[in-house]
Amino acid sequence: MQDEKDFIKELLNPDTQNTAFQKLLHDYQRPLYHHIRNIVLDHDDADDVLQNTFIKVLRHLKDFKGDSKLFSWIYRIATNEAITFINQKAKRSGLSSEALKSKITENLKADVYFDGNEIQIKLQQAIASLPEKQQLVFKMKYYEELKYEDMSGILGTSVGALKASYHHAVKKIEEFMKTN
Repeated sequence: MQDEKDFIKELLNPDTQNTAFQKLLHDYQRPLYHHIRNIVLDHDDADDVLQNTFIKVLRHLKDFKGDSKLFSWIYRIATNEAITFINQKAKRSGLSSEALKSKITENLKADVYFDGNEIQIKLQQAIASLPEKQQLVFKMKYYEELKYEDMSGILGTSVGALKASYHHAVKKIEEFMKTN
């Protein structure tokens, strides 16, 4: 990608904004969808959160300070939007976010956009049983293959703490898979 500062200027300039936004969509839409889908699990919900993420990015781009990479900033917005979405959906359903994720995981078998088998469903159930931070770290490392340094920028957590969270998540998932 071109120099980030120039790209951000293009996104903010009314004359170049449309072209720059198309490039932003092209570069980030697919990985962000997968990141969000890993959190909310449901395809339609992921589409909604993705749309909200891009709206928020455009709305707040002028406030981007450049303290982190644009990638990290956008992923942080997507992560926060996805978590907020899950928490609000759980509240509307009268469930805890953990109970809601467990229910969504059970419904994955009927989801036409989920092409996993029984083992992948079981893995999703194991992940749903983890604390939220461990879920995020596991999914970002395992599914998205993000580097700990990138995850640190997105989640605002030290690399050491992320490695520990991932290690604990793996151990808990292994235990879940053995006992269930």
